[in-house]
Amino acid sequence: MTRRSRLAAGVWAVIGVALVTYAVRARDEAPSQASPQQAAASAGPRASAGSANVALAAAGADMAEAADHLLAALSPEQRAKISFEFKEEERYNWHFIPRDRKGLPIKEMDHSQRPLAHALLSTGLGQKGYVEAVTIMSLEQILKDMEQGKGPLRDPERYFFSIFGEPGPTGTWGWRVEGHHLSLNFTVADGRPASGGPAFMGTNPGEVREGQRKGLRVLSAEEDMGRALVKSLDESQRKAAIVPGAAPAEMITKNDRKVNFTDPAGVSMEQLNAQQKQALLSLIDLYARRLRTEVAEQDLRKLMGAGVEKIRFAWAGGLERGEPHYYRIVGPTFLVEYDNTQNNANHIHTVWRDFTNDFGEDVLKKHYDQAHGEAR
Repeated sequence: MTRRSRLAAGVWAVIGVALVTYAVRARDEAPSQASPQQAAASAGPRASAGSANVALAAAGADMAEAADHLLAALSPEQRAKISFEFKEEERYNWHFIPRDRKGLPIKEMDHSQRPLAHALLSTGLGQKGYVEAVTIMSLEQILKDMEQGKGPLRDPERYFFSIFGEPGPTGTWGWRVEGHHLSLNFTVADGRPASGGPAFMGTNPGEVREGQRKGLRVLSAEEDMGRALVKSLDESQRKAAIVPGAAPAEMITKNDRKVNFTDPAGVSMEQLNAQQKQALLSLIDLYARRLRTEVAEQDLRKLMGAGVEKIRFAWAGGLERGEPHYYRIVGPTFLVEYDNTQNNANHIHTVWRDFTNDFGEDVLKKHYDQAHGEAR
């Protein structure tokens, strides 16, 4: 490829990302953003449930259309790389470390294909989530410059797209976008998004401390809101919330296929005052709304319906910036983990997990059971 063609490809990629960002923002700002309480309230009446299903069907159609457009633009060799059977174990083979991966990397897409890949990515994320995702990709160049070839292979184009099954408006299929510090896993059942998890985002460096992008903190809200909450606790609340000892060196659940978390440590929602409760709900909302509105509100309705009073917040490690620290939010249906201990507490890992429905397993089981029962 000549220098001129590389420059043209780069320009088209930038234009494509900009257009996708604009489209995601327009999509997300069209309806009003519901609070966690409003999302829970909408789960009650049958009419609201019907409206939610219609919205989810529209979201699933967006995903299928974007996937089809991308597939249509690929060569046979590229389609062979990106495509997997829905039942393949590869669908569960998720991780957030720099490693070799299956799928089709951005690096092997031309300038006309890359915007279509970003269009697919945007159908699963909210505007803020999309910006976080592509900015996380860009941190690979910063790491490459910092490490001068002494670390793992760093490349902002080594993010892999995978499609599991046949995308369609009423079908069951899935897709993933994954690379270093990013793993987004979507499952669509009967044309509706059944799950947007596991959903992992991380940053290294957590804060860029030199160079042209000095001061960049991609996951600043996740860090600052968690710290503000723990600092707002009084002495008795801190005794419940703060786990003795050092912060764990990694998220406790790591890249486990299924989460089974039973540690009861933490301060409960019932032990918080009104302002603290709202702060914790806002933090949960921040993580949920990395995904597009319809998927996020499906998760919020589920967790609120399971009992908001049962949600617990736990913290470990130092309370000041620059000190290794960790927190988690646990409810009956979900887990959020945040860890910032590596590289002198400048290396963040975060994840949203569903205890029963990561990879859509709970929804798929119900659909299977229903279909099996009808077959009888």
